[in-house]
Amino acid sequence: MAENDPRPNTPQPSEEPVCNAWAKTVQGAVVLVLLTTLGVVAHYYQLTQTSNLEVQIHSLAREVQQLKQEQAMPAMVLNRYRNSICYVFGVYHVGFANQPPALHARISGSGFVVAEGLLATNRHVAEPWYEDPESADLISRGAKPKLEKLLAFFPGLSEPVNITPRIVSADGDLAVLRIEDSPSANKLPPLPLADENPNPGELVSVVGYPMGVLGMVAKSPTAIYERLAFRHDDIDSANELAALSLIRPSATCGHLGDVVGDKLIYDAPTAHGGSGGPVFNAKGEVIGINAAYIDGFSGGTLGVSVRVLKPLITAAQKK
Repeated sequence: MAENDPRPNTPQPSEEPVCNAWAKTVQGAVVLVLLTTLGVVAHYYQLTQTSNLEVQIHSLAREVQQLKQEQAMPAMVLNRYRNSICYVFGVYHVGFANQPPALHARISGSGFVVAEGLLATNRHVAEPWYEDPESADLISRGAKPKLEKLLAFFPGLSEPVNITPRIVSADGDLAVLRIEDSPSANKLPPLPLADENPNPGELVSVVGYPMGVLGMVAKSPTAIYERLAFRHDDIDSANELAALSLIRPSATCGHLGDVVGDKLIYDAPTAHGGSGGPVFNAKGEVIGINAAYIDGFSGGTLGVSVRVLKPLITAAQKK
């Protein structure tokens, strides 16, 4: 009988208590770090979203405020500056010496106070023969132009005041006129002139007297309209409107379509009689002087930049 071949006992592997505890500690720490990281990321994401939302809210609030300002602007400029924006009426003739005038005509326009005792308007209002083909033809043959009268009707005054050209632009459709012998008109506040150049797309408002006396009569009370509508003498009608406190400018709105040099192009409508009126931006500042319109094209109203007017005002004050 063979003896048993004893085999050595193989020890079974066992975990050290310290190692096991360390592994669990590391695992717990990793989980804690992951949870903390997720918490930080979630908090940062929430802050970012909140920050973005606040930026959007502030942006929308600014846009709403701007829209409110733009909507209120025409009423604001009319209510604030109405009394400083006048209707201009004139009579002139062009003729040869020792002969009856070859041309006798009237002029209607608008103007506004730019300094104490000074008005701004277009040159073709202050000198109605300027760029007028019929007058130019007569003048080229030796005829002389002459203003017979030039009057300004202000909304707050019951009588017109005499005005005279103080200085005219040598190369543009601008003029500065002097208010004569009227302490009341000399105290009217000047309109604020913009310092910054305007940009296409901005909201604009044009204030003036489109259609002249006819336009003011058309919006007068019925009884006055029926009495004045068919008169042919503008000056008598204007005097009656002034006595009744019905010299009232009109405002139209639009957007600045383009700026080319000193020329402004916008779609605020106007008509004969609106020449020389102020063109306001959304801040209520004058950026230009209304000058002309292209008949048949609603987007073709033209104005002259106020930056060309400022040197004329300075020159008129020194003259």
